[in-house]
Amino acid sequence: MSEGQDDGRMAAGKAGRTPSSEEIQRVFESLRNAVLDQRLPPGLQLKEQGLADAFGVNRAVVRQALARLEIYRLVTHAPNRGVFVASPSAAEGRDLFCARRYIEAAIVELAVERLDEAALARLRALVQRERAAYAGGDVRKALRMSIDFHLQLAESVGNTVLAAFLDEIITRTPLVVLAHRRESPPACMLSDHEDILDAIAARDVERARALMSEHVAHLEGRLALDRGESSEDDDIARLLALDGLGTEDGGRGPR
Repeated sequence: MSEGQDDGRMAAGKAGRTPSSEEIQRVFESLRNAVLDQRLPPGLQLKEQGLADAFGVNRAVVRQALARLEIYRLVTHAPNRGVFVASPSAAEGRDLFCARRYIEAAIVELAVERLDEAALARLRALVQRERAAYAGGDVRKALRMSIDFHLQLAESVGNTVLAAFLDEIITRTPLVVLAHRRESPPACMLSDHEDILDAIAARDVERARALMSEHVAHLEGRLALDRGESSEDDDIARLLALDGLGTEDGGRGPR
């Protein structure tokens, strides 16, 4: 048997293999993390074959991973055109931030009641790592750790419903940022995070709620929600930075 025939049979076998749940989860998490890390611009077409080649899987795996991403509104399927990274409208962006204000205010209220010193210490350590990332010039890592601060705070209060709501909203927020950001990327103010933790530690619920509300409003205010941007870069393997996935700044999976 020639080498070409052998390669052809291997490819055919791979294409016909039933997708495993582990493969689907891996592709789903990698794409979701790429959204959180702001590596996939809104409107980018996600071609099945390109993704299959990038991840070393068959197209059936990619198809099911994309279907899951569509459930989370991270991608959209356009009939006869393909699958695209979601491009949130300005109105959707405003709705997401409105929801964040209400949900995160409830989360900090619970945090005042429930967070112990150990949980506060873990969150303070995360803020310090975020500060170090900014100081080291790793803006992408710092932005991701800023997201993790909000998610870990939500997880720490022990209300799984609120944490799940916030997880879904925050996962979609980077697409709003990329579509409607101003010239400088919006980032959480480190002093905001520290002040919020101080208010929680002091068991000052009114101050904690007010600080969180102001913080989210500040983030929204740094977006230009009346215009959008697009990217011409469609090198999916480069955008995904597959060699970096699974590292510390490759991100967390679905929670």
